[in-house]
Amino acid sequence: DNDTRAGFAFLDAAGVPIGSPAVQWLSVGWGSEAFYTTTGSYHDLSLRTIWRAATGDAGVIRFEVYGALPDHPSLRSVKVNQAQLDALRAAIRGDLGAEPNALSLNGFSMTDAFYSALGRFHVLSTCNVWVGQKLADAGLAFGVWTPTPYGVTLSLWWNGHLDG
Repeated sequence: DNDTRAGFAFLDAAGVPIGSPAVQWLSVGWGSEAFYTTTGSYHDLSLRTIWRAATGDAGVIRFEVYGALPDHPSLRSVKVNQAQLDALRAAIRGDLGAEPNALSLNGFSMTDAFYSALGRFHVLSTCNVWVGQKLADAGLAFGVWTPTPYGVTLSLWWNGHLDG
């Protein structure tokens, strides 16, 4: 929506065309800098990267945009009201610090970019824990610790936040 485009307008400068009328969705992920920025597939994994991610690494946020999403029977959405959406955007934006810093790295697509993020990734603070924290920051009841995708899904279901 227009508020998301305005709040994340800085993404255009890094090649993420948030202002394009074709863009309908903004995807956001947080993770280990070493793992997230160098691992295009599991074939790219090294023991050093795994060790660094498990024991502590700088956090990064990846942004990517999409047009219309295809209909898919297992695609679900999270129910949020306007105040929660505003708080979610603010929580994500807050993790970029005062001045968003785009990393000079190749992304995984033509419409994504990595940014330095607050926080450190490690085995107890995973990308799924970050998702849970951001949703809790937005005012959604959420599990205390959700280190796996299943933990996130279970918490969303348990708390009645899933549509579809």
